[in-house]
Amino acid sequence: MRYTVRYATNRPDLTGEWHEEAWVQADTLEIAHFRPEGSDHQPRTLARLLWDERGLYGIFQVQDRYVRCVHTGYMVPVYLDSCVEIFLQPKVSKGYLNFEFNCGGSMLCFYIVDATRVPGGFRDFTRLPEVDGKQVSVCHSMPMRVEPEIVDPTRWYLEFCIPFSVLEKWVGSLGPAGGQEWRANLYKCGDETSHPHWASWAPLDESNFHLPRCFGTIHFEKVP
Repeated sequence: MRYTVRYATNRPDLTGEWHEEAWVQADTLEIAHFRPEGSDHQPRTLARLLWDERGLYGIFQVQDRYVRCVHTGYMVPVYLDSCVEIFLQPKVSKGYLNFEFNCGGSMLCFYIVDATRVPGGFRDFTRLPEVDGKQVSVCHSMPMRVEPEIVDPTRWYLEFCIPFSVLEKWVGSLGPAGGQEWRANLYKCGDETSHPHWASWAPLDESNFHLPRCFGTIHFEKVP
């Protein structure tokens, strides 16, 4: 899987507007590879990415049902709620960062060097301190908490900006992004909704989002 991250000649306003003029610049990808372990609920999930000198911008559009969101705050288990995620590995010689957002805008993020599962997490990982997390801008269309679950069809959006400086703290200097290729994957899940599901942009060969070998490639367009 390969996706081109267009250069943002117009910077997104981070207002959660899928049809904002800035996002017209971006290509659209679909998170459409659903794991068979999930329920029959397969929400259509689209995403767009852009970049500029500040960092990486993204927006998700989810045509969902059975929307639930009960975890609020930083570093809470957002994947149990209606959730979207982006995993980024800027350098193949380094680890990757997983940015996970529930529909209410709460975020979880680790820097993971060895994703082998062990009691309490992974063999080699670090929870990003809150000072790093606060630098990630997030805009969400749903309330911070959604309970009881919304069973009717619901379209929601999650938009973010991840500064390159946050990534560089963990993987080292990145230099100009234009022309670079990173490994990455994007996901949609809802572990503790009434209809659990697990979907990815680049297909997975087992039921586990933390598989760098299954990441796709994102190519950063050079500055026009």
